[in-house]
Amino acid sequence: MDPITLAVLVLVVLVLVPVVVIWQKGRSFAQGDVFRASRLSAGNRLFPTQVLITPQSVVHFTPQWIGRLEHSIHMAHVASVSIDTNLMFSDVYIETTGGTTPIHCKGHSKSDALEMKRLIEQYQTSYYQQRPQESEPPQK
Repeated sequence: MDPITLAVLVLVVLVLVPVVVIWQKGRSFAQGDVFRASRLSAGNRLFPTQVLITPQSVVHFTPQWIGRLEHSIHMAHVASVSIDTNLMFSDVYIETTGGTTPIHCKGHSKSDALEMKRLIEQYQTSYYQQRPQESEPPQK
């Protein structure tokens, strides 16, 4: 094989492999209500952070070159949801009742941030309505 052709082939592979990896890791990591941060926001250029909201939990997912970082909070342990709206993007803070580190989701659109908050509040309401009420002790 010609050395120039080999050099071009190696260069294409060296450029193509990272692009494919970045594209693959930027895809939605689960089915359902997944909110992906904008690649234009700080900290989300290569691997945008994603948030999955289910009736049972909130999962904060950050892909990495090797592996991933995942933080999950059960819906019963969500204490509050705060939205900080900036000029272009919104940050969402999900506080827990256990006092652990809150989930900080940076770089979402305002509509996504509002929808995240609405879903969490909706699922919390459903969760607490489904819990059986403790029966009162019989009166004597």
